[in-house]
Amino acid sequence: MKVLLTKDVKGLGKAGEVKEVKDGYGKNFLIGKGLAQHATNDVLARHAAQERKRKENEAQEIAELKALALKLDKLEIVITKKIGQNNHLFGAVTKDEIANALQEQHGIEIDKKHIVSKENIKTVGEHDIDFKLGHGLHATLHVDVVGE
Repeated sequence: MKVLLTKDVKGLGKAGEVKEVKDGYGKNFLIGKGLAQHATNDVLARHAAQERKRKENEAQEIAELKALALKLDKLEIVITKKIGQNNHLFGAVTKDEIANALQEQHGIEIDKKHIVSKENIKTVGEHDIDFKLGHGLHATLHVDVVGE
């Protein structure tokens, strides 16, 4: 019996693979527990169409993220904070503040989870902030911190 795995099955294969299994194992265990579907022509055609759609969506998402990365690399944002002695800030510039400044100054909405800061910004001046956008894409945003 041929089955299309809908979930990963240890010792058998990964989701999306078509496997030849014994009838009892296929019907009673794999299909019975929802781990697989009987590999008919309709099921295989539907699965192939879903895979094509998923790959198209992923390609479109990657293209949009590449455009966003190019845009972020060229941008600069200015954040104004109160300063104390020796040009040190009261507190640090947070990921929320960076995301809000990017939204206000350039109209780009980005989730703060994508901001990767190696160290906290606690001084006035120019800093580069890294963004991890997903699908292995990275961008760098130039942040200028000025004191009030």
